[in-house]
Amino acid sequence: MKIILTQEVSGLGAPGDIVEVKNGYGRNYLLPQGFAIAWTKGAEKQVTVIKRARSAREIRDLGHANEVKTQLDGLKVNLKARAGDGGRLFGSVTPAEIVDAVKAAGGPTLDRRRLELPGHIKSLGAYPVSIKLHPEVTAKFALNVVQG
Repeated sequence: MKIILTQEVSGLGAPGDIVEVKNGYGRNYLLPQGFAIAWTKGAEKQVTVIKRARSAREIRDLGHANEVKTQLDGLKVNLKARAGDGGRLFGSVTPAEIVDAVKAAGGPTLDRRRLELPGHIKSLGAYPVSIKLHPEVTAKFALNVVQG
């Protein structure tokens, strides 16, 4: 089955890529979740629109990705969250909250979809967070979740 990706799917491709997948994977997962659209000649024309939107969001090149990585390397990110007794959070920390905390700490604007978290963050403490800035560049920074 031929599909056009509308979002980044790890191990498969980036938005705007035309890929061939198994029928069940495309029909039962990618299409209903909104990660892809079915390939047609008309939909293929939309690929340019998707790629243009991706280039506006994306890190420009390898040099820019390395520049953003150096900004993130020395950054100390504190995120205030409500917690009960024993340091357990009410809910969990979301990628959007992490992106806002990085911005508030003086860091660059990041894409929340590129964050790689070490599982669900549901308690106070320090956590390693990595973000894939470019296919060749991954930045890591420490996230400190504190009582707030």
